Amino acid sequence: DITGISRPVTKHNCLVRRVEDVQRVVNEAFLVAATGKPGSVLVDLPVDVMTARCTPAAGAERPRLVGYHPPHHAHRRQIQRAAEWINQAERPVLYAGGGVVLAGASEPLRQLAVKANIPCTTTLMAMGAFDESSPLALEMLGMHGTAYANYAVQECDLLIAVGARFDDRVTGDVSKFAPKARIIHIDIDPANIAKSVEVQLPVVGDAREAIDALLPLVRFRPRDPWLAQIAEWKAKFPMKCNGNGGRIKPQAVIRQLGELTNHDAIIATGVGQHQMWAAQFYGWRRPRQIISSGGLGTMGFGLPAAIGAQVACPGQLVIDVDGDASFQMTMTELSTAVTYGLPVKVVILCNQFLGMVRQWQDLFYGKRYSASRIRNPDFARLAEAMGATGMIVDHPDQVGDALSALIKTEGPAVLQVAVEPEENVYPMVAAGKGLGEMDMGSLA
Repeated sequence: DITGISRPVTKHNCLVRRVEDVQRVVNEAFLVAATGKPGSVLVDLPVDVMTARCTPAAGAERPRLVGYHPPHHAHRRQIQRAAEWINQAERPVLYAGGGVVLAGASEPLRQLAVKANIPCTTTLMAMGAFDESSPLALEMLGMHGTAYANYAVQECDLLIAVGARFDDRVTGDVSKFAPKARIIHIDIDPANIAKSVEVQLPVVGDAREAIDALLPLVRFRPRDPWLAQIAEWKAKFPMKCNGNGGRIKPQAVIRQLGELTNHDAIIATGVGQHQMWAAQFYGWRRPRQIISSGGLGTMGFGLPAAIGAQVACPGQLVIDVDGDASFQMTMTELSTAVTYGLPVKVVILCNQFLGMVRQWQDLFYGKRYSASRIRNPDFARLAEAMGATGMIVDHPDQVGDALSALIKTEGPAVLQVAVEPEENVYPMVAAGKGLGEMDMGSLA
């Protein structure tokens, strides 16, 4: 029952029973997938329909789906109220989610932040929607977000959420989330508004259109005490990498990769510690720069996603930043990259563990490691066996040269990096804690 099992994970699905319906159903599928909040649509075509014949209808009429009317234009009064609240706020924060990227609203978001002088934090799915080189950038918030982003959210008096869904990895304990703030929530999907967190001002509509409507109504405010407080948090709790002791620190690898690529590569990731380090240390500059599995948390996502990105953007540098366990899930796709001559580059942070599982076992289960140690193949030789280039680096002093060589290599290439096995991702907000209750670990 394909439609039955796919219903919970698709925006819409349908079973085509007559060949005469194929043209209409496919047109409707594209309409549903691309409008409102974008999402996957499954069309099940049985073999008898696939082998049947029909005469296509002349001319393509715009599909008309009864009951499907996604909102686009936010209510004018709600926009006016939102602007009033922004102009009155002393300690506002913009909180941008993946909807900003989907709506093509990154540039209007930047204009709003600059014009109203508001610091901006982003979710994993919105990395790059706000240039992290900006002094107003707070970078990622949440479970593994920056300390200054989390403290800003907890201390702000107005939180403007745009295209975000208040995921549990962002909020921590919902009862402790943004306790001093009124919340404005802009989202095209009314089902997302107030689903997890109480919202004082809902604005239903397209993110770009809503921000465009806000821009003429907001005004600049200095907000010097608020920005000074944020600068103090940034100075006190920087994202740093302490020492190496002869071992390669994964955070340092990501930071060097960002510098060598001028923060301009398309980065795909698997799921785990490496995913969080990539989010924290690469230095994102533009939208659609990070391709990562944010909702499903799918290990093995990185390499196939990088291959897809390379097909879509043949002239750009595409790098899969992966973990050893995550890479093993789909590493045979290297042969796909070789077959089609796709110059995908892979950086594997090898710590010989299911890293995030081990971190939780370390912090919450007294280092009683269970089924989290793994035994890796020689990834460099594996790459060579598949027709790609393979490299290995195991000393901190060699990392820069190895990354440079990887980037300059023609065709698909894999760099195996032996990193500190028991390095943890910090900051960390443990389950049941509020954003202000971070474990700073090695960042302290």
